[in-house]
Amino acid sequence: MDRKLAAILVADVVGYSRLIERDEAGTIGSYRALQTQTAQPLVDKNGGRIVKTLGDGFIAEFLSVVHAVNCAVDIQNAFAREQANAVDIDKIVLRIGINLGDVFTEGGDLLGDGVNIAARLEPLCPPGDVLMSGSAYEQIAGKVNAAIAYVGEPHLKNISRPIKAYHLSLTGAKFSPQGQRLANESAIAVLPFVNMSEDPEQVYFGDGIAEDIIIELARFTELAVTAKASSFALRSHAADLREIRERLGAGYIVEGSVRRAGARVRISVQLVETENGTHLWAERYDRVLEDIFAVQEDIAQSVVARVAQRVIDNNEVMARRRRPEDARAYDLFLQANRFSDNFEPGGQDKAAALFEQAAQVDPSFARAYTGLAYIYLGRASESGIGVPREQDENRIRALQLAETAFSLDPGDPRVQCTLGYISMTWRDFKRAEHHLDLAKAMNPNDATILILWSAMQGAVGRPERGLEGADIACRLNPLHPSWYNYYKARLLFLAGRYEEAALLLEQRTFSTPDREPRDLAWRAASYAMLDRLADANAFGEAFVRAISGRWKGDPAAGSAAYVNWLIDVSYLQGKEDMTRLRAALKKAGI
Repeated sequence: MDRKLAAILVADVVGYSRLIERDEAGTIGSYRALQTQTAQPLVDKNGGRIVKTLGDGFIAEFLSVVHAVNCAVDIQNAFAREQANAVDIDKIVLRIGINLGDVFTEGGDLLGDGVNIAARLEPLCPPGDVLMSGSAYEQIAGKVNAAIAYVGEPHLKNISRPIKAYHLSLTGAKFSPQGQRLANESAIAVLPFVNMSEDPEQVYFGDGIAEDIIIELARFTELAVTAKASSFALRSHAADLREIRERLGAGYIVEGSVRRAGARVRISVQLVETENGTHLWAERYDRVLEDIFAVQEDIAQSVVARVAQRVIDNNEVMARRRRPEDARAYDLFLQANRFSDNFEPGGQDKAAALFEQAAQVDPSFARAYTGLAYIYLGRASESGIGVPREQDENRIRALQLAETAFSLDPGDPRVQCTLGYISMTWRDFKRAEHHLDLAKAMNPNDATILILWSAMQGAVGRPERGLEGADIACRLNPLHPSWYNYYKARLLFLAGRYEEAALLLEQRTFSTPDREPRDLAWRAASYAMLDRLADANAFGEAFVRAISGRWKGDPAAGSAAYVNWLIDVSYLQGKEDMTRLRAALKKAGI
């Protein structure tokens, strides 16, 4: 056997067995025609030769990687063009892998590692695209007019050493290597909404809603959203879930229908898991079309908030089913998130341990550090009462972790939000506004970002604006945790709506009543402003009892010091707001 250096192209038909099962004669005939009349001439044109034909693919060699890549692009474009009028489920789509490597020649055949790598890259390639090795990419940089992205070092079957991979996307699909469950299962495809109206011209309205949903879902960094060009390509038929899962690599689909009659529109939407066909969520919207764009925006926002949270929650459930020692960084992060709102004994410690593990598995994973930042901030609130923030190790650590996360991934809106909120707890209001405003602009449909942004609005003297945001946050997350009400109650107090503030604080109950003395103080202040002095005095006394048993400052400090602490950790910038709260607490007997 002789050796030589060659550019190897391996092509394979996506879902060939399924196509054969569906229409054996038609599939074989169509593929043979495409191979002999389209692929073979293009290989010849680019100076290559087909080494071996398989029932559902072929292997070709080229003297030049540039020619191999150009040929791959030509073939993919030609296959798409020639099948433009075919039903999507019957289309023959190729995956193509390319490698430059040393090969053995035996007769007309090629053998060896160079061929194997191309063959192992091919199954990982998104349908209709091209995936190449690092050795191939190095030869074409600047020589091929196409967008090519580095996608890491995916595990190649039976190849022990790391192989860099580069994705040339012709379909708009994102690279999502098979076998990496979370990357695939977090992907959502939004299909074009079906027009149920008699007027075929109304297709644009359903398309507009679907497109808005795609854009807004893409703001959630936890999710991978299939590009519109890919998901809308399945418009012409009701594709089965296996087809969508295989072609788009999506763990979930959002699909719906639009029916217009006169000035009214009815839109039905559902979220479906592609692995087993489970319907996870469905909703129907009836609207009057006074402002068609306002209706489109309102529905898209409602759908996005619920779909995103449902998918994230569903992936958390899957993560918890896996043994922690087998989980990757994101799995650990999801498990930790489940404990992050658990303030029962041991709950926060479990969350911290899992966040720490996630950071150890992947030190570049920013969200692990944001989770830890909140844990340390909570520890400061629990055990640092009366300690100046400059001397509180937990509070200092929380800020350090938030800044670490920001240095790793400033493009993540939750990272921006964390740094903004923790900056507010340091009374750095300018920095807090900057990062929380950015977080909200990056993802206005994230309820957690919105409630913390709203809290900041109250802190800087804009409670009415903050209440608007808090109301939207509660609507986006109707099953929101009770701490939303703590921030909303403060906003209501600052807006002078004391009765509503008191009502919300009454709804915040804990197994340990003195767990959050700030609740007791704001409740006492609200009662005082309503002249419910007996209630105000009772909760004022409860606040003093709760805080005196946990005070870490001067042991001789009295209630005046407790009030000063409360004013400080209520993060109010305006003197008028601080004066009003202080006066209300004094009226409550503190």
